[in-house]
Order: sequence, then C-alpha cells, then structure tokens
Amino acid sequence: MRKVVAIVGPTAVGKSALGLKLAKKFNGEIISGDSMQIYRHLDIGTAKDSPAELAAVPHHLVNICDPDQRYTVKDFQARAKNVIKELSEQNKLPLVVGGTGFYLSSLTNNLNLGGQSDSNSQTRKELMQLEQAGQKKQLQEILQREDPLAYEKIDIDNSRRLIRAIEVIRTTGQSILKQHNGQKWADFYLVGLTDDRPKLYDRINRRVDQMVESGLLDEAKYVYDHQDNFPQAKNGIGYKELFPYFAKKATLDDCLTEIKKNSRHFAKRQFTYFRNQMDVDWYNISDDNNYQAIIEQKIIKFIGGHDE
Repeated sequence: MRKVVAIVGPTAVGKSALGLKLAKKFNGEIISGDSMQIYRHLDIGTAKDSPAELAAVPHHLVNICDPDQRYTVKDFQARAKNVIKELSEQNKLPLVVGGTGFYLSSLTNNLNLGGQSDSNSQTRKELMQLEQAGQKKQLQEILQREDPLAYEKIDIDNSRRLIRAIEVIRTTGQSILKQHNGQKWADFYLVGLTDDRPKLYDRINRRVDQMVESGLLDEAKYVYDHQDNFPQAKNGIGYKELFPYFAKKATLDDCLTEIKKNSRHFAKRQFTYFRNQMDVDWYNISDDNNYQAIIEQKIIKFIGGHDE
C-alpha cells in the first residue's frame, strides 16, 4: 500500500519548512495541496516557497496553470493521485503540504467527484451566470436547500466550491461529502501543526506584513487589473481585500487589516474542519521544541523504515 504524509495547519505555522526538512530526510518530494499556488505569477499572496526552496526539493502542482484557468478539486485529485503513484513507484515519499480540508479529503477518502466534469453543461452555465452576477448568496441558498450537509461543512464563501457541490448533488443524487468510492488506494499519515491562538494570530499578522514588504501590492494590482479574466485568483485572500484600495474606496491600512482578519478566520475554519472531519496527529509548536524529531520517529514507524 502506498504511503503518503500530509502536513496541514494554518498559514504561517511552519508547514513548508517542515515539509522541506522531511522531504530531504526521507527521500521525498512535495505536492502542494494549495488551490492558488498552481498559478504562475502569483507568488507572494499564495505564500509559495522561495525559488531556492523550490529548487532544493522537487515540488509538484506549483506553477502549472495561468491565472485565467479554472482549477477544481477534481483536477487536484486527479493530478495529485498521479504524482503519488509515480513517486511511490520510485520508492520516494510523497508529502502533501498545505491545502484545504476538502482538497485533502478528496485524496484520503478517494472521493468520487461525479465523473467527468462538463464545463458546458446547462447546470454549470446557470450556476456560473449566478457567480458572475455576484449572486453568491443565491448559490448558498441553493446548496442549503439541496444539500444541507455540504452547506454545513464546506467553505460557503468560496463560489467555485458552492458550484461544484451543487453539481455533484444534482448529478449523483448524493452529497459531495458522501462521494466515497469504497476503494482504499493509499495510507495517509496526517501531521497537523498549530500554535497557541495569540501566537498564531501574531504569526499571521506578521506574515501579511512580510508579504507587503515583498511586493504584495504589485501582485494584487495585477490581479485587480485582470479580475474579469481571473475567476479564482480574484477571490483569493490577500488579493480581493485590496481591491477597494485600488478603487480608491478604502485606505491601505483598512485593507491590510481586512486581509489579516480574513486570514485568521480562514485558519480557524480550517482547524475546525480538520479537527472534526479528519484523523490528524496534532502538534502545538510552542508546547514542545522537539516536535519535529517526534514527527520523524512517527514517520519512520509509519513507512516501516529504520532510522539511519
């Protein structure tokens, strides 16, 4: 059975650094689980690893699409499974780093996402028209009515996930959260990093400040100027909050405060999802300075190997 390690947790908690260390120790390669790091030219707001880090260890599902392309959980699942199978055949350890609970669940639970997605279907067209008209609330009401289970669990502020969930319930008659195909295809060890809330929020706030120093405004302006052609990127945290500033409707400080607030809220939602929906081995990075060594020992046991 293929062995896969996944590292989850809120932004700025140290997932990427841990992933790089584990990849080097265990002859592994990194698979990004992030739905935005796939896009070329969007580096700062998506918190990609640096060019040196990307070169130090092979990374997959990073910089594979242009910002005007759509990318679904089904696309992620198919690509990630292929990479995992290829790495396993090469006796390398696949390390899925970052990403949302639903993305990771599509892998660990081998979700059946309703067959080939038809972007020209009438249902998709109708739902896309609502999204383009800014009718997110109507999409939320449709999902709440047709699939209340998914409405309670998925990120209902994400229009594309609303659309996909509605498509699945209408196509299969089952909630997208129940689309298991019953076939276990890999063993997963899920490592979760977290921190005490005040420290975590401080980390998130400092991460946003660092992004600004690194050129976030220029990158967000690029997305703002192309928002009609960037259907997913324009909704990314770190970009959309700056649109009022570029439109001269808000101050920069107010917009940065909004980025920090939304980042903190997203971190809280993700922690709740992983804690309640998935079997994650959590480590509070402030509680034990030796947590990385403990994780390494557990991975050795998980993969059935021996420490050299």
